[in-house]
Amino acid sequence: MKILPGWIYRYFLLTLLLLSSHTVVRAEAPMVKEQVPGFYRIMLGQFEITALNDGLNAIDANILHNATEARIKELLDRQFVPTPKMPTSVNAFLINTGSKLVLIDTGAAKSGNPAVGHLLKNLKASGYTPQQIDIILITHMHGDHIGGLTDSAGASVFPHAVVWTAKAESDYWLSTEIAEKSPADAQPRFKMARDIAGAYLASDRWKTFDDGFEPVPGIKAVISPGHTPGHTVYEITSNGQTLLAIGDAIHSAAVQFTLPTVSIDFDKDQTQAIATRLELFKNISARNALAAGAHLPFPGIGRIHADGEDTYTWVPIIYSPL
Repeated sequence: MKILPGWIYRYFLLTLLLLSSHTVVRAEAPMVKEQVPGFYRIMLGQFEITALNDGLNAIDANILHNATEARIKELLDRQFVPTPKMPTSVNAFLINTGSKLVLIDTGAAKSGNPAVGHLLKNLKASGYTPQQIDIILITHMHGDHIGGLTDSAGASVFPHAVVWTAKAESDYWLSTEIAEKSPADAQPRFKMARDIAGAYLASDRWKTFDDGFEPVPGIKAVISPGHTPGHTVYEITSNGQTLLAIGDAIHSAAVQFTLPTVSIDFDKDQTQAIATRLELFKNISARNALAAGAHLPFPGIGRIHADGEDTYTWVPIIYSPL
């Protein structure tokens, strides 16, 4: 057998060591531990719709009512939703009509919960800035929908935007008389609403509307009370395509599509909220319109399929490039 020169053996051994070392280095690369920015786009006719994620909240399953605890847990387990704390998205939606930038809701911001308050970061990642927003439409004045309107110093975050909300909603939350008659634990919510609205009232950029108001062509306000006195759904239409931004008409996709008569503690008038939800689901499914929910799993856009009498299935949109 022919014996190879020593340098060949040494070269072969060095090559093996280098390959082994390279493999180890690659295996020990640090984990990035960062998600992609929370925005997603679709086209609705000529309108560009951008879903913006503000974060992921957690709410207790035991605040759902009108079904047994066992039935609610069964529905949550069926979709692998953790309990007792249910992870719940907080979403907002930006509509570029071609001439106006319209933002529906602004996220939580000052809640003190680091899991939410990321709307501005995701708005910028999506290619837009707060300075570009022309109109802000509020579905209702709970903190996870108006909290992003002002910064930690109480100043307006959207310097050029006019904020619109239903008159019934504004009258309720800005009333000191109603606030004084409310339970003590509700007082901070009224104060927050007054403080936030004040930053825009000072520059005459806080406006109210009644049912059917159209801030821009193709967007119509539909007062849908129950969750709050002036809770509003926004119907967006372009080139025959329709999307309804339904705000807090639903909080738990795993439970309330199958059982839309299940209510939640957050609803001020639970009976009215149920009636509103049933009517919305029926209307949206019959029209085969898109729906966008503030607390549906991000991006929160999809269709509602009617399975039978007052029972539905949520069908999320499929990811696709524009």
